Amino acid sequence: MTAAGDAATHVTDVLVIGGGPAATWAAIAAAESGSRVTLVDKGYCGTSGATAAGGNNLWLIPPGPRRDESIREREAAAGGLTDAEWMARVLSASWDRIEQLADWGYPFPTGDDGRQLRVSLQGPEYMRRMRRKAHRSGVRILDHHPATALTTDSDGIVNGATGIARQDAGRPWRIGAGAVVLATGGTAFLSGSLGTNVDTGDGYLMAAEAGAALSGMEFSTAYALAPEWGTHTKGRMLAWASFYDEDGHPIATECGLAGRRDAQRALARGQRVFARLDRAPEHIRRVMRDAQPNYFLPLDKAGIDPFVTAYPLRMVYEGSVRGTGGLRLVGPDCATSVPGLYAAGDAATRELITGAISGGGSHNGSWAIASGSFAGRGAAEYSRRRTFAGFVEVDGVGLRPGPQHAPTVDDVVRVAQDHILPPMRSHLKSQVRLTESAGVLEQLWTDIAAGLAPVPARDAYKPRQAVALVAAARWITAASLARAETRGIHRREDLPGTDHRLSHRILVGGLDTVWTIPDPVLPELISSEAVA
Repeated sequence: MTAAGDAATHVTDVLVIGGGPAATWAAIAAAESGSRVTLVDKGYCGTSGATAAGGNNLWLIPPGPRRDESIREREAAAGGLTDAEWMARVLSASWDRIEQLADWGYPFPTGDDGRQLRVSLQGPEYMRRMRRKAHRSGVRILDHHPATALTTDSDGIVNGATGIARQDAGRPWRIGAGAVVLATGGTAFLSGSLGTNVDTGDGYLMAAEAGAALSGMEFSTAYALAPEWGTHTKGRMLAWASFYDEDGHPIATECGLAGRRDAQRALARGQRVFARLDRAPEHIRRVMRDAQPNYFLPLDKAGIDPFVTAYPLRMVYEGSVRGTGGLRLVGPDCATSVPGLYAAGDAATRELITGAISGGGSHNGSWAIASGSFAGRGAAEYSRRRTFAGFVEVDGVGLRPGPQHAPTVDDVVRVAQDHILPPMRSHLKSQVRLTESAGVLEQLWTDIAAGLAPVPARDAYKPRQAVALVAAARWITAASLARAETRGIHRREDLPGTDHRLSHRILVGGLDTVWTIPDPVLPELISSEAVA
C-alpha cells in the first residue's frame, strides 16, 4: 500500500496531509469509519517530525473526579482562554485511544505492582506501530510526497491537494478527496530543534489561501532549553534541575518546571546558564534515563553525569510546535472555518486545552491523539455527503518560479528567522521591536509576490516552505501587537500586566493584508476560580 514514486492522479474519500501522530490517528479513524484514505507526507511517515525523534508525555487521567480537578488546574494556569468541554473530550478520547494502543502491542513499561506505566511514549516505537496500524487499516501512504497547495471546487469547498513526488524527480501529483485533514505540524522556523525540520507551517499557508483563520498565534513563540551542544528539547528532565550562572553561583528559581522561566529570562538577556539535575531522587534517576534516553545521549557522549556535573544550556525556538497557535477550529470534529477542511495536532490551535501557556509536553501528546481521531471521523462523515466534481487550483505565492534575480529560498528564510528566532524578538516582545518586524516582513511579502528564484523540480516544495515561514511570521507579529498585554508565554516588556479586556482569543489571517479580530466565541471555563 506504500508508494514512493507512482502517485498517479486519483480520487479518495479522505486525504490526510502529514505523517506524525495526529496524521496517523486521523487516517486510522477515517479508515475505521469506512472511508478510503490516502496519507501524503513530506518525509517518511513514522520517522519524520518531533514525536518520532523524541516521544511524548501524555495528559492521561482515568475517569473520575481527578479529571475535573486537572481541568480546573489547567484553567487557573492558562490565562482564562480554554474551553472545559474540549478539555474533557480530549481527556476521554486519549484515554480510550491509549487503551487501544496497548491492545495493538505498544510495550508500555510496568511498575513494581505489575501495572503498565502509561505516562509517556517512546517516539520511534510509537510511530512505528502507528504506521503499521495505518497500513493494516488500508490507508494508502505516499512517502516523500509534500503537498504544496489545496484545491477547491467552484463553491470554495476544499476537495483535495496538489504536490510533488520528491523521489521521482519532483513529478507533480494531484489527489481529489471528499474532505482533507491538515496534520502538517506547526512551525519552528527551521531553528534546528530536534525533529522539527519538516515543521515549516505549510498547512497554515495552504489553509489561509483557502480562507481559513488562525488563533493563538501570539502564543506561538515558545522556546525550550537544550544542552548547549545538543538539539533535544524535552524539558521534563529540568523539573529536577538546579540552575547556576557561569561562575557556579545558584540562580534563584522556582522549584520544578517553573524554574525554566527564570533560566530562560537570563539566557534571553545574554547570560550563560548551567543546569544540574541534582534535585532528582536516586530512585527515579534510572526511570528518567529510560523515559527520555535521547536527552541523556549527548551528555553521556561528552562524559558528563548531569546528576553530578552542571552543563550549559541554550534556548531553542520551537514556535507553535511547543506553543499554542494554529488553525481555528469551529466544531467538535476539528472542522476549520473552510468547508471540507479539518485540522489536527499542531496544525490546529491548542488554545482550547492550553490557553495562553505552552501546548508542549503531555497536553500536546494527548491533543495529537484526540484531535487526530476527531478530525479523521469528521472528515469521513463529511466526505460521505460529497461527490467529486473537479479541481480549482490556487495560484499561491511560491507555486510558480520567479525571475532568476528574485529572492532565493535561503534569503527569504533568513529574513523571516531574523524577526522570529532571537529571544528578544519572541521571548521578550515590545511594541518597538514588533512594529519594526512587521514593517520588514510586509516588505518581504511584497518582494516575493512574483515568486522566488527558480529551484530544481524535486525541490519545488522549498519555496512554499519559505513563503509559509514569512506568512507565519506576519501572523505571529500581528497577533502579538494586537494582544497589548502580558499573558502566559506572550510576554510584552512594555506591557507587563494582564488586561482583563483581552480575556478572549484573538483570530488572525489574511495574506496580502493581515487582519486580527477578537474571537466571537468566548472561553468556557469549568470553574469561576480560573484566573486570567
